[in-house]
Amino acid sequence: MHIQVTTSNMGLLECFSSETRVRIIELLDQSPMSIKELAAELGLSSAIVTKHIQKLEQAGFVGTESISGARGRLKVCRLLPEFVTLQLRTPSIRSANVYTVSIPVGQYNDFKVRPTCGLASDESVIGIVDDPRYFWDPDHVKAKHIWFGSGYVEYRIPNYLVGEQTVKSLTLSFEICSESPGYNENWPSDISFFLNGTELGTWTCPGDFGANRGVYTPDWWMHGTQHGLLKTVTIRKDGTFIDGVQLSRLTPADLNIKLGDDIRFRIACPDTAVHCGGISLFGRQFGNYDQEIEVTVTYE
Repeated sequence: MHIQVTTSNMGLLECFSSETRVRIIELLDQSPMSIKELAAELGLSSAIVTKHIQKLEQAGFVGTESISGARGRLKVCRLLPEFVTLQLRTPSIRSANVYTVSIPVGQYNDFKVRPTCGLASDESVIGIVDDPRYFWDPDHVKAKHIWFGSGYVEYRIPNYLVGEQTVKSLTLSFEICSESPGYNENWPSDISFFLNGTELGTWTCPGDFGANRGVYTPDWWMHGTQHGLLKTVTIRKDGTFIDGVQLSRLTPADLNIKLGDDIRFRIACPDTAVHCGGISLFGRQFGNYDQEIEVTVTYE
């Protein structure tokens, strides 16, 4: 999750001004808990804890669901984002030279996938599950959730540079996890990222998440995987990073970004990976984050 430090985001920033709310985040980092369990752990009333949870839920830091308990319904809370990035300085369009694009997860231009695999819009499954041929179904552009056991999908990022302009940094944000039959929260997958055919690095996803329902996942979806993790890959002059952790020393100058050519972004899990655990991608109206593949390019 990315937060600009401005007065318009005070509701989000205030979540961290309370020791109780920070303690709640610490507890939920260990495991989901009910309001009653949190109240007992914190030594507070359920009413007070509920107010704190409501603030965290409104900010998108915590998700809740009502489940059946021994004595009626329980409100179970879980932590949503894996990390939060605070941006202190606001780039100026004039001085920073930046453009952004949002690429739907179904708008890939190339792929090679193996089962288990499939696509779903926000309304229904597209084509037939576990048949890779349907990845070329004309409706694939409507997909809000795609998954495959191994292989890759590749996207085209528009290149709006002109004259002698060069890329200063490129940031890609997306919701992703592993892919196992049904789901398996302990299902590591080595997921590699490529730009213009050059491998940026590999990140190992811990699992395929289905134990808790996705915040935006449609009610009709009952097929296991519910949400992913929000990951951010950044390529800049001091190297390539995922969530601030260095993946490689590659910089924009190493990636053959040419005027007039689109930028090719590939997400892959090859059969030869140590952990060949597949890939699940989520767009708007699916998963825990209401976004597609969000790209920001700064140039000079």
